[in-house]
Amino acid sequence: MKNLFYFTVLSFLFSPITYGHHAFTAEFDANAPINITGKVVKVEWINPHAWVHVEVKKGSKATVWMVEGGTPNTLIRNGLTKNSIKPGTVINVRGYQSKGKLCLPRCIANGRDITFPDGRKVFMGSSGTGAPRDGSDPRER
Repeated sequence: MKNLFYFTVLSFLFSPITYGHHAFTAEFDANAPINITGKVVKVEWINPHAWVHVEVKKGSKATVWMVEGGTPNTLIRNGLTKNSIKPGTVINVRGYQSKGKLCLPRCIANGRDITFPDGRKVFMGSSGTGAPRDGSDPRER
């Protein structure tokens, strides 16, 4: 039993470190910018990324986009709260589409910023992981 304990401790100490977080370029396409306007249908305030579900209508067809943001903590520091982005709010989102562009069963994107009906623009907090330096992140300036 004692040997098993030492083996376990040594395994953790000398095993390669792995990270569960993905880089922007692993999932999203910097050459596929999006600019969508639609109604918020759902907001998920979960770690490691918050998700904003936006229904975009084109004629009679509606498509739901899942837009990835930063962590809830990052979004709160940037000015987004559960009270500021509620279902039913019409927003504009700029960002980048996922590499799987089929949109089945839904479209997925990484959000750079959200613009509200009153003109207020808020950075969504996804940067520093290979996302394009496009001036959206106030810390890039």
